[in-house]
Amino acid sequence: MGNTATDRLSGLTILISLAGLVLVWICAAWLTSDPSVLPTPWAVLQIMVREAASGDLWLHISATLSRVILAFAIAMGLGLALGVALGRSPAANRWLGPWVVVFLNIPALVVIVLCYLWIGLNEVAAITAVAVNKTAMVAVTIREGVWAMDRAISDMARSYRMTAVARLRHIILPQLWPYIASSTRNGLAIIWKIVLVVEFLGRGNGVGFQIHLYFQLFETGYVLAYALSFVAIMLLIEYMLVQTWEARVTRWRRVGG
Repeated sequence: MGNTATDRLSGLTILISLAGLVLVWICAAWLTSDPSVLPTPWAVLQIMVREAASGDLWLHISATLSRVILAFAIAMGLGLALGVALGRSPAANRWLGPWVVVFLNIPALVVIVLCYLWIGLNEVAAITAVAVNKTAMVAVTIREGVWAMDRAISDMARSYRMTAVARLRHIILPQLWPYIASSTRNGLAIIWKIVLVVEFLGRGNGVGFQIHLYFQLFETGYVLAYALSFVAIMLLIEYMLVQTWEARVTRWRRVGG
């Protein structure tokens, strides 16, 4: 009962917060008084409806979303494996840690351009560029999580001769879930922005491609329509999937507290 009331209050707070953001937008559009510079929210909504009715909006959103999902899966898989290896092996961290720092500090734009130059203007280059940019960030977060694990619990698991699979399921993963959730949230937020840059520079479809097209035509309304449409999808993923999953896998911490 209490959780339901809290969830409702949280949902209401989110709606009020977003309504406040829209109100700020309306005031800014009124002060600007130039639709070519900043159109009103309802003008952008009309563009969204027209693009959705024509099918163009869904075509480009699906292209971008597929790239986000694929790059995210690769980056999380590689980053998780690398982070665990770095956290559990001091030798691996000494040798590979500097590599991670280097990749962590290379600008995303440089990685994208190099991938396009080396691999070509194709999907492989696009996905590779995005995954490379995110893998190092995931690895660093997971490494910190491994370092923060309770060693006493791990020692107890070894004393009871738990199998490697059992230790992973009952000892390692429960302690790493908050770090994995953090990597998931940050990864989705960053990856889709990098995907837009990838599409802006060298793809023939996607939200980034459309933003590039309407940027050249000085159509601010269309730029906002495509950008905000994908932002809306990412908000749904965040609040309906990521937060729900995070609450479920970290329930044991709240129960234990």
